[in-house]
Amino acid sequence: MFKSKFGSFPKFYVRAPGRVNIIGEHIDYCGYSVLPMAVEQDMLIAVEPVKTYTLHLANTNPLYPDFSTSTTDVQIDKSKPLWHNYFLCGFKGVQEHFGLSNPTGMNCLVDGNVPPSSGLSSSSALVCCAGLVTLTVLGMKLSKAKLIEFNPLRATDVKLPSGAVFVIANSCVEMNKAATSHFNIRVMECRLAAKLLAKHKSLPWDKVLRLEEVQAQLGISLEEMLLVTDATLHPEPYSPEEICRCLGISLEELRTQILSPNTRDVTVFKLYQRAKHVYSEAARVLQFRKVCEDSPEDAVAQLGELMNQSHRSCRDLYECSCPELDQLVDTCRAVKILSQDMSCRQKRMGSRTRPPHEAPTPTGLSGMTSLEITRWASSTSSRSCSSLPARYTRQSRESAQEQTTPIKLFSELSTVQIKCE
Repeated sequence: MFKSKFGSFPKFYVRAPGRVNIIGEHIDYCGYSVLPMAVEQDMLIAVEPVKTYTLHLANTNPLYPDFSTSTTDVQIDKSKPLWHNYFLCGFKGVQEHFGLSNPTGMNCLVDGNVPPSSGLSSSSALVCCAGLVTLTVLGMKLSKAKLIEFNPLRATDVKLPSGAVFVIANSCVEMNKAATSHFNIRVMECRLAAKLLAKHKSLPWDKVLRLEEVQAQLGISLEEMLLVTDATLHPEPYSPEEICRCLGISLEELRTQILSPNTRDVTVFKLYQRAKHVYSEAARVLQFRKVCEDSPEDAVAQLGELMNQSHRSCRDLYECSCPELDQLVDTCRAVKILSQDMSCRQKRMGSRTRPPHEAPTPTGLSGMTSLEITRWASSTSSRSCSSLPARYTRQSRESAQEQTTPIKLFSELSTVQIKCE
């Protein structure tokens, strides 16, 4: 396909995986730590540097049209969530970081099997991939980091219980954050909750943007912040007028100085629920890490319960779940079985012990118990980029994966099973 698009062959390939949060939902932009892991589904870009100053982008998916622009004048239209804008973000980020005025051009063919709008960070994978492409073309390097902790940015490896199996199942429901205001409203609700909490505690509320800042300035624990939230905010939704009264500002000041353009017409804000979710979820992340570090006998059960609590909070307090996902969770929890593989005497999920080569039956999903993954995820799809080398074709990659890692892909069930060593 690259040859048919550009009349030549790619010089190199760049890959960036999607990711799924084990725990730590919607708290990163509030200043708290998250615990993600990469998945096999990825973005893959075939690249050919050219001697012109033109960037040509094509996609193996016909839903995404070709795009070309000058590398010396990259413009990103923020009002339109077009696929190529994510590539331009990665390209322009590297360009600005190194202060480059005339970066070389390139032909790029993008392929990917990270489902869009499914919670697997397909857009982030494309941005990262584009950044790596640009660095490679320019012959430059950039230090790598895992975004796990913030302020300051830190990355810490967390060893999961040996023998535990994570099953990522697809709810087949999409949520396009760029095309709706749901995400932006929740971000603003967290910001408003932080300001009201700060105001109540006589902190400089006008400078507070995130819930973590309130905790840090008060110097108290997450558990104590939950008590402060209960004592300060009420469960009933807040109107813009009530928020103004609490902060002592006018409606015009709220609209122009605090609210974003896409939240100025919102009539109710659920501040209590969002703050409760953020502080409790942040506490669960720390508890999850401690269980992994301490490795008690019932580690799997403890981690599973934390994940169950996380889903309930996402469903009831943050309202970012959906009926299809809730049904998946209910199905996983319907059968309370934690089987034991007698060959290694380690607890793992499943309604029965299954040989590594055997695909699960549909009813096998109900065998997942306390350590189920309750996040949106992806099904596999075949590659359509015929010019890719053999090592990057889906068949060869699955075959290699079967031999070298404990990760299994079952496209007929839209699940991914990840075993921890």
